[in-house]
Amino acid sequence: MPMTKGAAAEGADSASRLIDGRIEELGDWRGETLARVRALIRQADPEVVEEWKWRGVPVWSHAGILCTGETYKAAVKLTFAKGAALPDPKGLFNSSLDGNTRRAIDIREGEAIDEAALTALIRAAVALNTAGRPKKAPKAG
Repeated sequence: MPMTKGAAAEGADSASRLIDGRIEELGDWRGETLARVRALIRQADPEVVEEWKWRGVPVWSHAGILCTGETYKAAVKLTFAKGAALPDPKGLFNSSLDGNTRRAIDIREGEAIDEAALTALIRAAVALNTAGRPKKAPKAG
């Protein structure tokens, strides 16, 4: 059964609430870091869709997964689904460098986030996901 626009929006609302809850539940530098990268992702792509997958992983999508935001004891890990295909002139990717597809950024306690470089990476991920996809034609009448 296809999801209606209302159901899709409701799912995104629910995912956003779950992400809010995760940030609050962490209650430490990891929650603050996850909240900061989330804000940067939303600023970089106002059309981003928040999802909650794999039993508790925040996911940001636009025409496919852009990145996930996992939290571990020592790091907040942003994993870019197609990171190996993205330009990374500032060298943000510092984890999962051996794979053919994904790349990740581990942000540790006290590390500054290069906000301009992360914004550029998000926008490049959106461009990659939407490249070659036909625009939806407006519905007639």
